[in-house]
Amino acid sequence: MGTWEDLRENDHRLTRRVASWRSPAARRVLPAVEEAAQHTKLWWGAAFVMATAGGWRGRRAAAAGVAAMAVAELVSNGVGKQLWDRRRPPKEWIPHEEVHDRPDSSSFPSGHTAAAVGFTAAVAGVWPSAGALCAVPAVMVACERVHTGAHYPSDVAVGALIGLTAAALTHRAPRLAVRAALS
Repeated sequence: MGTWEDLRENDHRLTRRVASWRSPAARRVLPAVEEAAQHTKLWWGAAFVMATAGGWRGRRAAAAGVAAMAVAELVSNGVGKQLWDRRRPPKEWIPHEEVHDRPDSSSFPSGHTAAAVGFTAAVAGVWPSAGALCAVPAVMVACERVHTGAHYPSDVAVGALIGLTAAALTHRAPRLAVRAALS
């Protein structure tokens, strides 16, 4: 078997394994995480708390997080999903009721994960302790996307890479703009 076929088979195997988690805690917590992450409500809420309660550092972290989240969503949903039309994992692989509540858009890449990781990584670059707190729900969002059959693990991994790249770009953007203005 070739490398791509091996990766694909492992992606499918891991999808079935994560989707079959029978933990009562996962069944209670992951749907709540998914609901909070819909339309980036979770990250906007975190940004609001940081901006209002975190002083100058909180406002800066919130702005960085929101900017990185916007870039990550633009790249993942506005570009990635338009370029790659990948079907969601088959419903037969998902042994619970959440399988019926999946988007119709392309599975690749995970926009939820891109937004979560972009926000979290950008916040961590400004305010590491707040970024560490945001990392917990960000990881839960990534797991939830596979558990409910909305994505394959590779969709989530690429979404995370997009989020990290968006955070790095938004972190460097002000310095690059100043450098360009002074040139």
